[in-house]
Amino acid sequence: MTLVQTQPRPANAGPVHTTVAEVMDAAGPQVCDDMSVEVALSVMAAARTGRLVVCDQDGQCTGLVTHAELTAVRDSTAYTDRVRLRDLLGEPGSFTTPMTTMAEAEHAMRTRRLAALPVVDERDSALGVLALSC
Repeated sequence: MTLVQTQPRPANAGPVHTTVAEVMDAAGPQVCDDMSVEVALSVMAAARTGRLVVCDQDGQCTGLVTHAELTAVRDSTAYTDRVRLRDLLGEPGSFTTPMTTMAEAEHAMRTRRLAALPVVDERDSALGVLALSC
């Protein structure tokens, strides 16, 4: 979690508009989108994490996968070792920026039913992950 230095606010100040940058978690492990499901699950186990940020060959964030998603794919009857992470990614553009307000990000995540959302910079490089705590 990013630490934020705060300043005292006057009693008559308006509501605080918390931004994603103030509450996002570190991006954690980032893997390439051509990685297989089995290798991704191994990386998750080694990193002791439940999600991975997925990037393309240029290092641009293309999405996020969770342990539950990968396990469901691996355990399905349609699974083969040819399935790559890029084959599993959800709708394009499921990202947010550090300057997005928390209210906007929460609304978008709840509307799209996302538990976590990558936070990217202007070059689509992953900066962190925003996760809802139900």
